Amino acid sequence: MATEGLNHFNIAAPAQLLAEVRDFYVDVVGLEEGYRPDFGIPGHWLYADGRAVLHLMEVEASGPAPTGVPGFLDHVAFTCRDLEGTERHLQRLGVDYRKHDFSDFGLMQLFVRDPTGLGVEMNFTV
Repeated sequence: MATEGLNHFNIAAPAQLLAEVRDFYVDVVGLEEGYRPDFGIPGHWLYADGRAVLHLMEVEASGPAPTGVPGFLDHVAFTCRDLEGTERHLQRLGVDYRKHDFSDFGLMQLFVRDPTGLGVEMNFTV
């Protein structure tokens, strides 16, 4: 298992607040809105130097993010290598994980939770 670096962070919020968040990161921080695949959840991807570093997704005002995390910070994501070795490592440690196949985008993802409940996403190029 090898972690190469931070991939992105994700903020989940109701539509009106999400628009304000998007505008803040574009107007104040200088990120640029760009391509976002259709994940079936409204949202935006904001880019820095050609990389989608901030993912925004819309959630209902009355509920938590889709991953169940309270608040607005949903997860952090890392770019990783060695998918099979990482899965074996997680299994040896007894860590529960979910696997998402986005091979259409050249991507496989593993999701775990840290001790605080924050989602941790590991992205592998396939």
